[in-house]
Amino acid sequence: MTEQAATPTPPPSAGEARKWIGHEVDEIGGAKIGRVHNFFSDAESGEPTWLIAELSRGGLSLRRRPRRLVAIPLRGCAGGAARVWTAHERETIRTAPTVDPNRPLLREHELKICAHYGIGEKVGRAAEVAGREATSVSSGPLHQA
Repeated sequence: MTEQAATPTPPPSAGEARKWIGHEVDEIGGAKIGRVHNFFSDAESGEPTWLIAELSRGGLSLRRRPRRLVAIPLRGCAGGAARVWTAHERETIRTAPTVDPNRPLLREHELKICAHYGIGEKVGRAAEVAGREATSVSSGPLHQA
């Protein structure tokens, strides 16, 4: 029997990503994270890059805890059966920088989010945006069709 290297699943297309909006998000171990709010897409290609999750409030009333939105690397997510799973642990996601889903991400903010998830500037999404002009828009909200 020969071993085969695992081929990463490509991120969903913009059309497929739109179908995930409203689905529950769980970490790979099964703990609930929240719901898919929207996505950020690359400013140049238009391809989805980040899942925007509205985190669960942990049972606290709305008055005590406002809604919190964070970006999760889309390359570490898989969807199916009205759910999305992420390879990142709950605590990592809960401590991620907050994002505004209506405003684009600047290169520096996106690199800060990458660093939070341990994505170095020479790999993945960080490598894609590291060479872009300082203070340029690197990702923006995925527009609803």
